[in-house]
Order: sequence, then structure tokens, then C-alpha cells
Amino acid sequence: MINKSEIMEFSRELGLRANVIEKDYVLGWVLAGIFNHDRIAEDWIFKGGTCLKKCYYETYRFSEDLDFTLTEPKHLNQDFLVNCFKDISEWVYEATGIEIPKELIRFDVYQNNRGGMSAEGRIGYRGPLQPRGDLPRLKLDLTIDEILVLNPVVRDVQHPYSDCPDGGIKSKCYCFEEVFAEKIRALAERERPRDLYDVVYLYRHEELRANQKIILNTLEKKCEFKKISVPTMETLRNRPEREELEAEWENMLAHQMSSLPAFENFWTELSQLMEWLHGAFKK
Repeated sequence: MINKSEIMEFSRELGLRANVIEKDYVLGWVLAGIFNHDRIAEDWIFKGGTCLKKCYYETYRFSEDLDFTLTEPKHLNQDFLVNCFKDISEWVYEATGIEIPKELIRFDVYQNNRGGMSAEGRIGYRGPLQPRGDLPRLKLDLTIDEILVLNPVVRDVQHPYSDCPDGGIKSKCYCFEEVFAEKIRALAERERPRDLYDVVYLYRHEELRANQKIILNTLEKKCEFKKISVPTMETLRNRPEREELEAEWENMLAHQMSSLPAFENFWTELSQLMEWLHGAFKK
């Protein structure tokens, strides 16, 4: 395990709270534990904002949760999940010295608002900051009622800390086009600040050569599966959450980055993104 001074150095360098850096550090090792667990590694597909941060863009906003689509429904069982994470806690402790107390491993399996089954997990950890009192926790969101349109990929996990193992850390995750399509679908369903930030951020960065036709085709299949319309700028503009989206911009995102860009810049650029998505504008 790295020491507290390394966490503080990253905190000063990036302009973020030390506990945000510590959580990012622990996230990397929990991902390593999942990928190295022989019962779940093949069937847990990493996705969402933390996937973007850890597997695609090191400079992306810091994210706090681990989101997975499970391809094996039998894994959505409370006892199975707790036992797997007891194994992972031992593996992580032996590899790093990070403590994940077994009594602080909690999973709740429930019926989500789509009528399918999901699970929410929370695990406590004691990392380099060695806090007194209640331990900080990581949150895991697990779902089985999601459609995987494209083949998952195995990618390196960004772990810029001095204890990165030889060969690095890896994770099985959504491919880039699937992450992009999933984020647009999420924006269409709920219009949360992080979804707007994510889709515009992905649109701005061309390093991965985003394929508009593949993204649109994937989005269409995801929307069909969710029984919602493929979003356009008009539908996004007319949703009742539009005012709340702007009002919550700073509250939801400011702590995840050193400098929060203006909401209006992202909302304006969303129009261009939607034109590009539907083939009316070429980047």
C-alpha cells in the first residue's frame, strides 16, 4: 500500500480532496481483485463513468461508483456476492495491505424500477489515510437487465500510483462505442449532470476514433430494449428535468474535478453532438 504522503501529493497536484484520491486508489485495487476472481471475472462487465476514468481517459472526472452488467444472472445472489467479496478482500489485503473488513461488506438484491433485478453493494475500506471513526465506503451497482450490443474488451486500468503491479491492472469492460451509446441513452432517460458532462466529453475527444454509425446503431438497440425513443435535441430540451439539470450541475460535479466547466458550454455543444449522431453534421 502506498503511504499517506503519496495521496497528499496527488491531492495537491490535481487540486482535489485527499479522500477523493484515496478512493480512486482503492477502486483500482478492487477492480484488480474482481478481474482476478475466477468465479466472476468473465461475467462482470465494467461500465459507466468510473470505467471511462479508469479504462479510457486518465484525465476524465473522478468517479466514485463501480457499475457492472452481469452476464450470469445466478451471480445476483446476496450470499454469493458477499462470499466473493470476502475472497476479494483477502486478495487485496495480501497484495497491498488495504483492509476491506468482512463485516462491512453489504449487498442488497432488489427489484429495480424497470421490473428487473439489480444489486447494490457497499464495502468499507481502510486505506493510506487511515481515518478514525467510520470507514469510507465504495458503492457497487450490479444489473442483469441490460443489453450488450457489442463485444466487451479487456483494457488496462489507469493506476498512476507507485504500487502498480508488474503487468498493470486489467478489467473486462464495455467497448468505447458501447460506453458512448449507453451514456446517451442514460441522458435521454434521466438528464443528470454527469450524463451531460460525459457525452460531451466523449464527443470532444477523438483519440479513440468514435464511429458515429456504430454508436447510433448501438443506441437504437439499447433504446428499443428499454422501450424508449432514440433521443434528439428537441426531446432532450423539452424534458421536465432540464431546469434541475442546470441547477444541480455544480453540486453533482464540482468535487470530482479541479475546475468545473460552465454548464452552458456543455448544453450548447450537446446540440452539435446530436446533429453529428444523427448524421446531419460531420466532425
